[in-house]
Amino acid sequence: MQRETIEQRIARQTLATRTRRHFLQNCATGLGGLWLATQAQAELPTDATKASASPLSVSSPPLPAKVKRVIYLHMVGAPSQLELFDYKPELNALNGKDCPASFLEGKRFAFINGTPKMLGHQYRFKQHGESGMWVSEQMPHLSETVDEICFIKTMQTEQFNHGPAQLMVHTGAAQMGSPSIGSWVTWGLGSENSDLPGFIVLLSGGRLPRVGKALWSSGFLPSVYQGVQCRSQGDPVLNASNPEGVSSHRRRQVLDTLDHLNRESHQRFGDPETLTRIAQYEMAFRMQTAAPQAMDLSQETADTLKAYGAEPGKESFANNCLLARRLVEKGVRFVQLFDWGWDTHGSNQGESLNHGFRNKCTQTDKPIAALLKDLRQRGLMEDTLVVWGGEFGRTPMRENRMGGTMAFMGRDHNPNAFTIWMAGAGVKGGHSHGVTDPVGYTPAENPVQLRDLHATMLHLLGFDHKTMSVPFKGLNQRLTGVKPAQVVQDVLS
Repeated sequence: MQRETIEQRIARQTLATRTRRHFLQNCATGLGGLWLATQAQAELPTDATKASASPLSVSSPPLPAKVKRVIYLHMVGAPSQLELFDYKPELNALNGKDCPASFLEGKRFAFINGTPKMLGHQYRFKQHGESGMWVSEQMPHLSETVDEICFIKTMQTEQFNHGPAQLMVHTGAAQMGSPSIGSWVTWGLGSENSDLPGFIVLLSGGRLPRVGKALWSSGFLPSVYQGVQCRSQGDPVLNASNPEGVSSHRRRQVLDTLDHLNRESHQRFGDPETLTRIAQYEMAFRMQTAAPQAMDLSQETADTLKAYGAEPGKESFANNCLLARRLVEKGVRFVQLFDWGWDTHGSNQGESLNHGFRNKCTQTDKPIAALLKDLRQRGLMEDTLVVWGGEFGRTPMRENRMGGTMAFMGRDHNPNAFTIWMAGAGVKGGHSHGVTDPVGYTPAENPVQLRDLHATMLHLLGFDHKTMSVPFKGLNQRLTGVKPAQVVQDVLS
């Protein structure tokens, strides 16, 4: 059964709410006014059916689904696949030698100049699990879970700068203004908890990603579907608490007044977005109680805190991993973690493969492994998908900014091949898809585009990426865009 489009919902809701007065009001502006009103509604897609109750009420996907919820772990800055998961013995044999000219011809780099040197693996690799997956020594805890993980080692992107590449990963477009995948998912499925947002964002590493909140924007979808940034330290949600001197009772009175005014506005003008606004106000009020409870790590056992390396009241990636489990357990549909600090050009110690990169591995290895084990033990892995990755990969050549030898080891941006992995419902554990060339520079077999990854994720959630679309500015907009995309069947269980 084909999913009803936003345009169809708008038309149906408009017919249901429009009165004789509405018709006469529109007619008073003439045919030009009628056309403008139509265009305005076409550019303001709202799930009017759900808005009459709650925009985040649970919806069933049009196709069979194996996944109900997603946890996406984004390592901001693009971690080197050659120091983590893509083992290439031949690269070590070339260490220190001049890069072949064929590697440079027709290629764009962020900082490489002249003829760089090849750079071997900076850490040892070892096979793990029954699957025999190669994993770096910098991920000792994650290595214990490789039989749960499905690697895709031939990911490609069209962008080689951080900001546009991050947008490509999360919105399918290199420009701001498109909905994030978390927004698409919550628009399609709603949330299983009426007291919490359907899409929650958690940050660590001390900085926002390059393009900030555009990565969890709802774009041209209704604003109720955008990601809500929460914190593991202090108030979970900024500005959700009552202002000083304002009681909950008084705030309830204010909201009731706003509700009355908004409903009068909706009755008069028939704008479906008004109902979304009402739902957002009510959600914010309910979150005053629900969010602090959901984010209170002190409720966890000492053993659980130790397993994650979490410390209640501290802002950290470890805390965010534990919060992600707590949130999906409470019915949040999409939890997005951003961990800043993975850019390893070698321009300074913090951005070097031998110092900063190693520290990031230490900060994330144990919590990620604990998250996978915890989800499995609680039965949540049966319908939860965990995704890990950055925005692009790294070159097999050592970065030589301005053509000279740099004090620290680093690699430049490589959009041609990088590794992401998935674990959980619907994907093969202990599996590796795609093979890169002998030095991990380009795909040798089975390249995968980001739009293919998006199509695969939507498929697991019960949606056909070709029909999940929203009319906006004269086009049927999709997460996967207009270029061909396909579900990566080989990774499906």
